[in-house]
Amino acid sequence: MKTIELIQGDITQLNVDAIVNAANTSLLGGGGVDGAIHRAAGRELLDECKQLNGCRTGEAKITKGYSLPARYVIHTVGPAWHGGNNNEEMLLEGCYKNSLLLASKHQLKTIAFPNISTGVYRFPKEKAAAIAIATVKSFLLDHPEIEQVVFVTFDQENFDLYQALL
Repeated sequence: MKTIELIQGDITQLNVDAIVNAANTSLLGGGGVDGAIHRAAGRELLDECKQLNGCRTGEAKITKGYSLPARYVIHTVGPAWHGGNNNEEMLLEGCYKNSLLLASKHQLKTIAFPNISTGVYRFPKEKAAAIAIATVKSFLLDHPEIEQVVFVTFDQENFDLYQALL
């Protein structure tokens, strides 16, 4: 049975097949979720990411999870918000869809997402939550191999937004 769950906590602590990293285009670590995942996974993650030649906004790439409880990390680059006139919504949708496609391709059953682009990239949180939930729900209709999606929020504001929309 497919489930969508919402938790408030630390994505690096989840025992799922894959966690999604809200990465920057270099994939070499940064602040926020990206930095936390790199620190928790260990040096091997950075070494593997160096071989990937970065990632374009809206796309996704996969690595091993190394020291994380998750077996894999799916890195996706969310769009920075510039008023909504630069395909930001479509690019954010691509982050979720392409991450889920990678999970499906690698026969992963459980995946956890952070709040992509809502930190330093300033994507409006309510709009981002609506895109995340709609994209995941739509994808799950056609992909029975994905059994569980977990939305992991770090802050109370995002948790409340997701809870209301779910």
